[in-house]
Amino acid sequence: MMRQLCAASLLLGILACPCHAQASSSRWIEENFSVAAQQARNMVVAMRPYPGQLPRTTDADGKLVPCNSGWWTSGFFPGTLWLLYERTGDEQFREYARDFTARIEKEKYNTGTHDLGFMLYCSYGNGFRLTKEPAYRDVLLQGARSLISRFNPRVGCIMSWNPNSRWQYPVIIDNMMNLELLMWAYKNSGDEAFRNIAMTHADTTIRNHFRKDFSTYHVVSYEPASGAVGKRQTAQGFSDESAWARGQSWGLYGFVMMHRETGLRRYLDQAQNIAAFLLGHPNLPGDKIPYWDYNAPKVPNEKRDASAAAIMASALVELSWYSDPEPARKYIATAVAQLQSLSSQEYRAAPGTNGNFILRHSIGSIPGNSEVDVPLSYADYYFLEALKRLQDRRTDRNAVPGPIRSAGPPGDLLVLPAVSAPRRQPALLLPTEPLRRR
Repeated sequence: MMRQLCAASLLLGILACPCHAQASSSRWIEENFSVAAQQARNMVVAMRPYPGQLPRTTDADGKLVPCNSGWWTSGFFPGTLWLLYERTGDEQFREYARDFTARIEKEKYNTGTHDLGFMLYCSYGNGFRLTKEPAYRDVLLQGARSLISRFNPRVGCIMSWNPNSRWQYPVIIDNMMNLELLMWAYKNSGDEAFRNIAMTHADTTIRNHFRKDFSTYHVVSYEPASGAVGKRQTAQGFSDESAWARGQSWGLYGFVMMHRETGLRRYLDQAQNIAAFLLGHPNLPGDKIPYWDYNAPKVPNEKRDASAAAIMASALVELSWYSDPEPARKYIATAVAQLQSLSSQEYRAAPGTNGNFILRHSIGSIPGNSEVDVPLSYADYYFLEALKRLQDRRTDRNAVPGPIRSAGPPGDLLVLPAVSAPRRQPALLLPTEPLRRR
């Protein structure tokens, strides 16, 4: 308890100190949300020729590229609209959010993808958090049931992509992000299967995805009959043994979230080890916006990935609350530097430009020559989430994280109640209640 209070006090001090005055200023954060609001309103207009679709990116000529509800990024623009509604109180954003969220509802029955957390939790999850609408809860629970249909107990993971000529049972590090939907479903249904599957997937990922330096492989393919690891490779990184930047950020975020949801120390240890790898990497640039791969061969003449930075910043702000003062200081300093860089003219677009997305210079897949140096809807979402978390941490002096548990075996599922339920939570964030044995 004392360590957590010290970390909270330290964070507030860091955010208030003169060396971070720009970042801690409500005016600085407000400016970013103001630009985001303008871009979102413009995007709603730009999407009128695309009924039922959602913003994805732009093409090489800067033209808007929409996606259908089944594309993995479909939930990010609705989530952005919900964050803007929460920030502004503008009922127009609420109506926009309802409209774009409704476009994804049918995906609750989609058992052909692992991305339901991205698709439904960012959209319906934020919607339920802010409105408590029962229909949104129903969509989320059905989506969680669809997601766990892809779980193989022999493997211990939810299958990511479907079997193909390269991989029999591929599991990608991105899949850690979808576990938040399952933890929410456990808390809101009492069905322990959701929690057990999420924890088993996270524990299997710790065992098999990470190298000794705590960098992560992108893809681990399993033998579905035995559960043995077949291959460790990449799909979007420079090489099988390189550290693809967005994948490292997904891993960091996922284990911070799993610690928050379970209170288990092993997930905090994993997150802190990943953070140490990233913050200490010699190829992390001075402005803290990662190259698309930390081991790309032409660093420093490689493209940056704003999406990797936004996800990483959001995770680091939350991680600071569960950490001792010295690492917490480093996490916050890095997140603030990233958010300052993303707020600069180099990365943040002027209103009415950039296809009406907020951030420039993100990377989808360089090996696939897809979405290279373009805006991406998820970069915008995690940028706003990181800003929200940063300000929430600065203004909510009563927010105290729950207790840290010693590492236990995967079957040790009892989680102690939080010491003090925060008025604001560090994540997306659906209302939390202490997890109890049912």
